[in-house]
Amino acid sequence: MPKSRGPLDDFPARLYAARALRKLSQGELATRASLQPSAISHFETGTRKPSFDNLKRLADALEVTTDYLLGRVHALDAHAGADKLHRHFERLSANDREVAEQLMTFLAERNKARRRKEG
Repeated sequence: MPKSRGPLDDFPARLYAARALRKLSQGELATRASLQPSAISHFETGTRKPSFDNLKRLADALEVTTDYLLGRVHALDAHAGADKLHRHFERLSANDREVAEQLMTFLAERNKARRRKEG
């Protein structure tokens, strides 16, 4: 019988990928997440698993969801705040939804243009 995969089996690779995408050193990520740099190293090598609180800190510091770090979703660029925005969106009137969608589109395009200038 094959060994079943646990929820943290993908975690080391996901943590490394998110850190690399954000162009952070282990030390920089540790500072942002209020952890020790050695903890980041242990998490990335799989020798230690994060507590739930540390998982949340890492996700917030990397601006990804805990679901991404746990391998439950594949989209690295999904941001943790998206679910919160979606919940608010559901409560808006049809007119306000249209305005919110236009604003989000404008902000996304502005950010895209800013990244092109920087890169």
